[in-house]
Amino acid sequence: MNSLNSRIKDFYDASTPLWLNTWGEQMHHGYYGPDGKRDVDHRQAQLDMIDALLELRQAPVTFNRFLDAGCGVGGSSRYLALRHPEARGLGVTLSPVQAKNGMRFNREAGVADRLEIRAQDVYTLDTEKDGPFDLIYSMESAEHMADKEALMNLFYRLLRPGGQLVMATWCHRTEPPKLTADDRRVLDNICKCYHLPPLVSVPVLGEAAKTAGFVNLKTDDWSAAVEPFWGAVISSGLDPRNWPGLIKAGSSTIKGAWAMKYMKEGFRTGAIRYGVLRGTKPE
Repeated sequence: MNSLNSRIKDFYDASTPLWLNTWGEQMHHGYYGPDGKRDVDHRQAQLDMIDALLELRQAPVTFNRFLDAGCGVGGSSRYLALRHPEARGLGVTLSPVQAKNGMRFNREAGVADRLEIRAQDVYTLDTEKDGPFDLIYSMESAEHMADKEALMNLFYRLLRPGGQLVMATWCHRTEPPKLTADDRRVLDNICKCYHLPPLVSVPVLGEAAKTAGFVNLKTDDWSAAVEPFWGAVISSGLDPRNWPGLIKAGSSTIKGAWAMKYMKEGFRTGAIRYGVLRGTKPE
């Protein structure tokens, strides 16, 4: 395992128990309507995010088999499996702690016979052994993956003809104008604390998908729709009831909590953006 992957694994192994105790099994932003003004419970907003991302699909796709690429503890995977009882799914995460918890949650939800969660690097998935998939779903994981062109090529190969990719990921703002020194300061701190390779802009992500062969591409910026979530996360971090768990999780998780201020600043200044993408593999 390369050094970046090792840091990501260790970060999520350490921080996942705290997140589960504080927020539950959905380990991603909430969706508060296109303008971010929808008044909704934050945990419901996380479920609304799953639905909003799925609504990006160009048309309903056959839901026989899906991949959750970077699945955390499989919250989205179980949501999909429960909504589509005919579907079989695979979720992969670098964290054995997340995979172990995810399989336990699968058993409790009654979907363990058709939803597998593995501790595995997405880039090591095999087209013949693991695919093909009707849908690849990637929720806030691609920011951890350094080679976006290789990732899009892999997703393209893993899909059956006509299959679709839907993705939500952290990005930086579109250039030009060039990122300022303050932009880079904020982004560098976010990447350092959350163990991310350098972020890319939404157009760069879309170009990587186009080069891989995806058609019917659609990209968008949902920053306004998700920004309220960081206020809720920061509030939970300031709750003294969560401090013992934060201390127990260790220095990497504490740094991640500290980085929340940079996320808040990045959304305020526009340096960090929340990008979404949809693409189809031609028939």
